[in-house]
Amino acid sequence: MGGTIRHAVAVDADSKVRNLKRLRRIEGQVRGLQKMVEDDRYCADVMAQISSVNEALRGVGRELMRNHLKHCATSAIRAGEKEADAMYDELLNLMHRFNR
Repeated sequence: MGGTIRHAVAVDADSKVRNLKRLRRIEGQVRGLQKMVEDDRYCADVMAQISSVNEALRGVGRELMRNHLKHCATSAIRAGEKEADAMYDELLNLMHRFNR
């Protein structure tokens, strides 16, 4: 992560509210995972909960990607060839990282 803080071109208000709710729920799930490990819960049960957290995080990521495409990418692509090329590279890197 670089030292420069960047901000979204725009953020859909409803999407932001949904993502914050999801992230708070995920935070609770992670605390539950910590408790499960502390309590020596059955490994398969812990792993099932980890899978649930991962899927919830992917859902937030999908929502963020949609916002990024709708606002940030669209703005960069419309700005000109240099900005568009940089955005294409950024999107390819994001998709590669997100699909691992």
